[in-house]
Amino acid sequence: MAIAGKIRSISGPAVIAENMMGARMFDIVRVGEEQLVGEIIRLDGDTAFVQVYEDTGGLTVGQEVVSTGLPLAVELGPGMLNGIFDGIQRPLDKIREASGTYIDRGITVNSLSREAKWRFTPSVQVGDEVTAGHPIGTVPEFAFTHKILVPPGVSGKVKSVVADGEYTVDDVVATLEDGSELRMYHAWPVRQPRPVERKLDPVVPFLTGMRILDVLFPLAMGGTAAIPGPFGSGKTVTQQSIAKYGNADVVVYVGCGERGNEMTDVLVEFPELEDPQTGNPLMHRTVLIANTSNMPVAAREASIYTGITLAEYFRDQGYAVSVMADSTSRWAEALREISSRLEEMPAEEGYPPYLSSRLAAFYERGGRVTTLNGEQAAVSIIGAVSPAGGDFSEPVTQATLRITGCFWALDAALARRRHFPAINWNRSYSLFSPILEDWYAENVAPDYTALRDRAVELLQRESDLQEVVQLVGPDALQDQERLVIEIGRVLRQDFLQQNGFDPVDASCSMAKAYGMLQMMIKLYDVAREALESGATVDDVLKNPVIEKISRSRYVPEDEFPAYQQDVMSELEKGFAVPA
Repeated sequence: MAIAGKIRSISGPAVIAENMMGARMFDIVRVGEEQLVGEIIRLDGDTAFVQVYEDTGGLTVGQEVVSTGLPLAVELGPGMLNGIFDGIQRPLDKIREASGTYIDRGITVNSLSREAKWRFTPSVQVGDEVTAGHPIGTVPEFAFTHKILVPPGVSGKVKSVVADGEYTVDDVVATLEDGSELRMYHAWPVRQPRPVERKLDPVVPFLTGMRILDVLFPLAMGGTAAIPGPFGSGKTVTQQSIAKYGNADVVVYVGCGERGNEMTDVLVEFPELEDPQTGNPLMHRTVLIANTSNMPVAAREASIYTGITLAEYFRDQGYAVSVMADSTSRWAEALREISSRLEEMPAEEGYPPYLSSRLAAFYERGGRVTTLNGEQAAVSIIGAVSPAGGDFSEPVTQATLRITGCFWALDAALARRRHFPAINWNRSYSLFSPILEDWYAENVAPDYTALRDRAVELLQRESDLQEVVQLVGPDALQDQERLVIEIGRVLRQDFLQQNGFDPVDASCSMAKAYGMLQMMIKLYDVAREALESGATVDDVLKNPVIEKISRSRYVPEDEFPAYQQDVMSELEKGFAVPA
């Protein structure tokens, strides 16, 4: 029975309704004559506090508030890929068809099309026993095989199943002996994590194609990473590059509270990007959730839960999924605004005391798992953080830092120097490096870790010497120290930096990154030997092999082994020492 109350007061997106005895926390309600969508976020006796996902302008005290008795849920099934949704999974193209350029309040559209037909091929027969997470059939969606799963909490013996053919998501494709009807889609509450068989150790890397991340600060498949940085430092560009070149099967991009023009750029550029894995448009394996800063604040708070639930659904099919949350700072600001409307006690900088626990609950829904069907899959979460003024000591950055395994600190000074990606190698870190050492030794090279550690040491020494140079000038340094500065420059400019506009250098494999490291460390060893034999730094820097090493980043992957062998041969000869 529907529970109907009355609006007692309105404060921005927060509506207080009375006579709501029997309503439950997080139930979806319809508010006012325009049937605005809202969610109960607090109950006090028969009084319900509702956050409304739409503009509350025009609501009046005394209007009706009706509970649906159901939590905020998303529809999971074919038709999500290549889709652009708002924060509560309403497809923006369908909203535009129904209401025009501007979104009408109270508009109701299905998240998944009820008219589109999909080619369903059953994978079960009458009499088969099926359990939660078991695939009952497949649907081709672009170059992707969409597995139709038995929803969690459902199991039994198959009583009937349709023949191979075209059906809508609303058609019943199988029934169980207990009367359960299985369709090609099912609903799932966004705030409830989807079940898995068990979680696995993060022992496989999530490769991004960026050398500074894959080599110095690696992310494990199913791991979590934070990208904090001030305005204009490249958070969105870095996430877009990871979405394009990362080794995930499916990408879920959540534009949470970003500026409208920036989100527009994403919506315009993503459909035009080519997937380097298949050659098809990148959107064919991407879901976009667009929730700009001028959209209602409550929908912004819900958008990251919508995104992570979609990611978990693709994970349950056995795929590796990456979630780009851009940005969690805007989500936290929405949380702060809603908390203030509820008159909750504020904590640091006005954020609610439960900020850290809410962030942790979101990031902990990532992970590498064994699905209910026994497959290995993963959800990797990369969240951008936008601290005001680039202050990493503010609460959202600090709370995220305590939760995530990777901290990729963006630097505005590097961005101004056109250094991409503008990640500060002295402030960033990864907790996954020791865990992934066995994988690197087996799949890259046995000496990979030692080589990487030497590169990190050189970069650190170069950073320390740069401070000395700024105080007393380069002439005060000895030749060995000047050599460290020069090799550090080569590492910074030709290894850590990548040209996103160059088709070769935009993405780099681990094999090529290892080869480049070999050449650069070998250059340092040979040059140091030459200095010890009486050569000067100026003599060493005249050698043309340094220019060859610098150009190696633009050598295509198939030509790189021969190119590296040629350079290593030149380095083996050593540098000429003046008589």
